[in-house]
Amino acid sequence: MSTAQLSPSRPEQRGRATVVGASAIAALGGLLFGYDTGVISAALLYIAPAFQLSEGMQQIVVASLLLGAIAGSVGGGPVVDRAGRKRTLLMVSAVFTVGALLSALATGTAVLIVARVLLGLAIGTSSLVVPTYIAEIAPPATRGRLVSLNQLMITIGIFVSYLVGYAFAESGGWRWMLGLAVVPSVAMLVGLSMLSESPRWLLAKGRTEEAKQVLLRTRGPEEAEAELAEMSATMREESRFSYRDLFRPRLRPAVLLGVAVAATNQLVGVNAVIYYAPTILKQAGLGDSAAILSSVGIGATNMVFTAIALLLIDKVGRRPLLIGGTGVVIAVLFGLGALYLLPSVQGLGTLLTIGLMVYEAAFAASLGLAIWLINSEVFPTAVRGKAAGVGTVTHWGLDFLISISVLTLIQAFTATGLFWLYGVLGLAGMIYLYRKLPETKGRSLEDIEMSLRGGRKGE
Repeated sequence: MSTAQLSPSRPEQRGRATVVGASAIAALGGLLFGYDTGVISAALLYIAPAFQLSEGMQQIVVASLLLGAIAGSVGGGPVVDRAGRKRTLLMVSAVFTVGALLSALATGTAVLIVARVLLGLAIGTSSLVVPTYIAEIAPPATRGRLVSLNQLMITIGIFVSYLVGYAFAESGGWRWMLGLAVVPSVAMLVGLSMLSESPRWLLAKGRTEEAKQVLLRTRGPEEAEAELAEMSATMREESRFSYRDLFRPRLRPAVLLGVAVAATNQLVGVNAVIYYAPTILKQAGLGDSAAILSSVGIGATNMVFTAIALLLIDKVGRRPLLIGGTGVVIAVLFGLGALYLLPSVQGLGTLLTIGLMVYEAAFAASLGLAIWLINSEVFPTAVRGKAAGVGTVTHWGLDFLISISVLTLIQAFTATGLFWLYGVLGLAGMIYLYRKLPETKGRSLEDIEMSLRGGRKGE
């Protein structure tokens, strides 16, 4: 790959730098994912009066992005497998740019919804292809850290969106909030032109020599030959797959695991916090600026603990972080629900902010990393796009249902009922993952596939 003109003293250093650079460029899709999903939380406070939106219409504006994301997840799978990882990323960055410009120039609710559907298409496809691409170019020893770079960039995007929201809060400049996403989308488009295609995709398409040359740019000759041989041996066992094949016994354990991780990620209510934190805090007594500033603290916590988990994921392993962090998430959800039962709590907004920060810290170090990492690791190369798409469709489908129901459910069941519902659903997901999730740390993608077929949890 020619991501930069680097000249470290040893070829291995140059190879590592190339992989890291390529991963960082691809992960700009994660930054845009985070920014475009997070920025609406502040912008909504000003869009609602500008376009005279009812509570129901506010939920539709938020959820329209998720409808696009569902479509992007469904349609993106075949595109990723057919057109390739790099070409799909180029298309995604172009759609991000168009969607951001259209959002900023929206003259009414209908135009804004169309723009957010476009952004959703880019986000849904990005959430599928970015982790897949990084997983396929990264060596096993650093794959967890590099794939999780996507999640770190998502949290950075959310944090930056909160900062931008706070910066424009006094002026109510929601158009600037939405439009500034053009900057990273153009940077991504330019950076992608310098990347190579995934070697695994090239090999799957019979372009063996090209795959070998790509591997040689980031591996030593012996390591490249061994990795190429392992990939070839695995692919020879694979025939062409369709979506129907995903539910046959061979692939069913991996598909169910991908769905379970994605479902648990959403059912603990994380996007209720990302989309509506300022609204929830405002209802607890904080003013507009104070509510947005508090959400900045929540976003910063999410980003910092994602970075910490990023450093630990290839040392501690996936299972300890995922199971332990999910347990903390569940405990905090029950605690947040209990806060609303206490009569006349002084400083409820402050207590909620602290609770939500702890919640985000635990989520970031567990389910936040797991959804993209697990879905990029557990499927065979030939169907990774389609199979990972099942997990991402689950993610975005549940995200849509949550985003369009949060304010309504608070009215129907109270905030206590909502937080406790998320806690119960999270507990069910954690039990399933404890029983079924293999440890994938330091193992090749081919070895992980074989262990899931055999029902092994791995080391």
